Amino acid sequence: MQALLSRFGLDRFPSKQESNLYVVTVPQEVLLGTVKSLLADHGFDLKTVVATDERQAGRDFVIRYIFGLPKESVLVAIEIDVDRYALSFPSLVFVSQSFSLYEQEIKSMFGLEPVGHPAPNRIILHRHYPADFYPLRKDTPWNTSFPLPTEDTITTVQGVEGEGIYQIPVGPVHAGIIEPGHFRFSALGEEIVKFEAELGYVHKGTEKLFETLPLEGTLSLAEHISGDSSIHHSLAYAQAIETLTGVEVSERAKLIRMVCAELERLANHFNDLGFIMLDTGFSFGGSHGARLRERVMQWNERVSGSRFFRGMILLGGVSRDMEEAFVDELQDDLALLEADFKEVIEIAKDSDSLLNRLKETGRLDKEIADDYGVIGVGARALGKEMDARVDYPYAAYEAVQFSVATETYGDVHARFQVRIKEVYQSFRILNQVLALLPFEISPIKVEVSALPASRMAVGIVEGWRGDIVTFVMTDAAGKIARVKVRDTSFVNWQIFSHVLLRDIVPDFPLINKSFDLSYSGNDL
Repeated sequence: MQALLSRFGLDRFPSKQESNLYVVTVPQEVLLGTVKSLLADHGFDLKTVVATDERQAGRDFVIRYIFGLPKESVLVAIEIDVDRYALSFPSLVFVSQSFSLYEQEIKSMFGLEPVGHPAPNRIILHRHYPADFYPLRKDTPWNTSFPLPTEDTITTVQGVEGEGIYQIPVGPVHAGIIEPGHFRFSALGEEIVKFEAELGYVHKGTEKLFETLPLEGTLSLAEHISGDSSIHHSLAYAQAIETLTGVEVSERAKLIRMVCAELERLANHFNDLGFIMLDTGFSFGGSHGARLRERVMQWNERVSGSRFFRGMILLGGVSRDMEEAFVDELQDDLALLEADFKEVIEIAKDSDSLLNRLKETGRLDKEIADDYGVIGVGARALGKEMDARVDYPYAAYEAVQFSVATETYGDVHARFQVRIKEVYQSFRILNQVLALLPFEISPIKVEVSALPASRMAVGIVEGWRGDIVTFVMTDAAGKIARVKVRDTSFVNWQIFSHVLLRDIVPDFPLINKSFDLSYSGNDL
């Protein structure tokens, strides 16, 4: 471990290895320089920032900045102590804007002040919550209740004033079956001059609930974090728990998990591609996107008993096996489905009106994306080969061959193309995985023992939006003390205020769907 830490200039600080994490404790005064070196000199990416209240364990508050080194599966946590009376820590916003939301979240949930942050506003919690309410502190009961919001506490967005400028409020209740979020457009004619989003309407206290449930009940909570990502959220959580306990999942269970993950990816990419086409008025593409998604959803139910894979992932494995005849049938239908998809896309690419709407719309500048740490489809549409299946391999992804889908231009068309390429790569992965499944039936679940005391681990998976990071820590009694979930959406929502400024109001649904971020995954 010391040789590895020496490579990154971290060997002069107290350190320890925690499961799949190298934890390094640094004084607050050297935090900025340490983090800047990891990012600029050693090629690390910020994966998440986790605050914990450890006062009951004889420590104060602790903040851990978790970085990953792609392609090497190295995870480093730089931790600082935050005095329980000073309640402040140095902001890292001027190192990278990607720290901003994490620092605002820590202020909102723990009451710790990011000193130097230019806008240390509260997020997620709306104005009807008391100013001194910090839900993730250990002395805050999980079932604390408050009066319903009144009209003057509903929204905090401000808009822009000026001659010819008007405001368009959208939401929080939207058309269609989607989750709530409030958007405020300030427009000059049809041109968007400012965009503000107020989220938090589906905040459920998920991270606090993890601390109250028995271990066997936590997996169901994980798979409900974002309804369209049941497999990937439950898998990230399960892998963190399995790493904590030292459990090695069987190869068969790993392969079945991959089948479920790629089917979930296919269903959601079909859905997004269809809606992107529908939002341009190309109803043919919208109809066939929905039809293709439905075919996958029916397979989801046959594989797991649930169209959304509820209950499929277990700690230590999976709940259902796949027999040889079933695998053969799935392989045959996947071949037909791929040919069907190819035909739909070829027709779509012949539509000049479709392509004209997609190109040059919602273009994201690479510099802004880099500064905000954009991940997932949005990053790959700017040429970044970022994929947790390759950078931090899990399950049996090292055993299969596939390419990371990228484009370079960063507009809606680029994100559209990335999804098309990812669909083909998912078919490629599924064909290999199904061929690797042994014919003889072998165990699909191993027992997970009691959680070890005072330990921590991280699970990382590549969801269909982008990577999902789940941090789990136990207390001295071996109970869950903290679960921190970082969905792709938490990172990517913040760039909408930049990506929309060159566009017109009618293009918002198209741009929004090209990212297709989760309200629930952001709000937790």
